[in-house]
Amino acid sequence: MPIAIASKSLDDYRNDRKLSVLPTEYSDEAGLLMCNIQESIYEAESFINEKQDLIYMLSHDLKNFAGNPQGLANLIISENPSDSVKNLAGLICESTNLQFRYIDNFIKLLNEHDQVAKISQEVRTIVFPAILPFINEQVEQRLLDKNIKLSLSLELVEARLRIDEGLLIQVLVNLISNAIKFSYFDSEIKVRIYFENEKLIITVTDKGVGFDKHQIDELFKKFTKMSRLGTAKESSTGIGLYLCKKIIERNKGELTAASEGKNKGAEFKIVFEV
Repeated sequence: MPIAIASKSLDDYRNDRKLSVLPTEYSDEAGLLMCNIQESIYEAESFINEKQDLIYMLSHDLKNFAGNPQGLANLIISENPSDSVKNLAGLICESTNLQFRYIDNFIKLLNEHDQVAKISQEVRTIVFPAILPFINEQVEQRLLDKNIKLSLSLELVEARLRIDEGLLIQVLVNLISNAIKFSYFDSEIKVRIYFENEKLIITVTDKGVGFDKHQIDELFKKFTKMSRLGTAKESSTGIGLYLCKKIIERNKGELTAASEGKNKGAEFKIVFEV
């Protein structure tokens, strides 16, 4: 029984990030095992929380550091300087705005990484027409910037899945954003949501830069070496696809990638058993 209780405690923490309370007053072998597991779980949780607090604090401080030169640049512009000085001050403002966006995206990715550990075994109904506006809102400006058409083929209204609606939205936003990043101007991205052989399938297909087949495994690694600039020189954190795959797999699905090679586009496919 003590071994079963200890095993369940570990499973609860690994799968649901649930903190259990194991007895620690026993001194026999099983009691010491439970005591060590209890201490290890709390140490791991404490480390995770301290790491997140430190990163958020550093991100806040970085925003302050970026804001100082931006404030000075705006002050220079307000003094009606020469055109050359005004242009230089404008470049400083643009640079700091990029820094702000990078920090915000980094914090968002950290929040997503926290969500990866939160698995819900509850089956819920995902109504696809209801979540599409939230997805479109987050990718619309990027599509406009590169004049890319987003074509959606929605062949069902709803599905019963073991994934949080918000997490699914974020995965689809990341996949579409990734497709935009590596698509050429004036091209098209296709999203298809359909049932096939008792499986729910979602595909995001582009006509962009593509990749070689031997690079597929590298795509989903954390801080991958395949982190590249987009077709409009967009930067990458190298962690987005890694998080997408983790979220899908931890919610009983599968995420794969395919491409015919360089400049032949790519397809990312999500599959859920239903």
